[in-house]
Amino acid sequence: RLQPHSTPRQTSPVTMSNDNNKKVAAKGGLQLVPQTVLKRRHDLDAMKAKRAAMIKINNKVFSKKGKFYVKKPESFLAQAKSRYNHEVRYKRVMKKGMMKRASNKKVLSTKVVEDIVDDDVTTEIKYQSNSVGADMVFVVRIRDSVGISKKVKAVLWKMLLHDVYEGVFLEYTEQNRKLLHLVEPWVLYGPPSKEMVSDLINRRGHGRIKKQRIPLSDNTIIEKALGDKSSIICVEDLVHELHSAGPDFNKAADFLWPFRLTAPKTRFQTQKLGDKEGRIYGDRGEEIVSLVKQML
Repeated sequence: RLQPHSTPRQTSPVTMSNDNNKKVAAKGGLQLVPQTVLKRRHDLDAMKAKRAAMIKINNKVFSKKGKFYVKKPESFLAQAKSRYNHEVRYKRVMKKGMMKRASNKKVLSTKVVEDIVDDDVTTEIKYQSNSVGADMVFVVRIRDSVGISKKVKAVLWKMLLHDVYEGVFLEYTEQNRKLLHLVEPWVLYGPPSKEMVSDLINRRGHGRIKKQRIPLSDNTIIEKALGDKSSIICVEDLVHELHSAGPDFNKAADFLWPFRLTAPKTRFQTQKLGDKEGRIYGDRGEEIVSLVKQML
């Protein structure tokens, strides 16, 4: 009787390679590695070497030490001229005062305000355009240190106005008024309203505790810092003491860190769009309220 033809059993190439590797390893030789694994390792090594080379190049080109700027000689001359002019102005104001540039009486001005609903309807509002008669003022620095003289910079640092768009509360005495006149082109000041003082403290208020800038997130921070020295234990007491320029005004003002405000116009508006309406500086009176609202 004839038996059916039996086909030989076929083994997969993977099992054959594994068997061969076992035979080679048993004989004491090296274990063979598939070609795909070797190619993958080669690609990974090449990629690591390329990344390491790119990191070295980037560190060399884009490091802070490698940065340099080209400044034209005209900029140095303009800054030197600005420093000289401000030194001359500083000496003149120190010797003769503001003369006719600052009045010792209250000055009233009017401004036209458009209606929010109807643009054709306008109303005239009278306001005091200087700070004469005020007990305290809010001072904001509006210019950086480019072209500034050393004497003007010393006065600004004495007021704790180290950077541009920083603001502080200052008692409006004769001595402080003279200091403000000395640095008038660099600052903007006026008597704030009680609502403005409250907005500044609630939105941008930070205290100075152990030479650190701590946000006024809780009344306990104010009570621990000023409770023993004065009768100020909460934000409402702090706002009232500052606005009324009470007996603990200096303690409250020293406790507050200088307010960090924002620029009223962005760099895109001033440079690209040319939105420049002239620089406003000096004593603005009650107009300081609307100007500071743009910086909050």
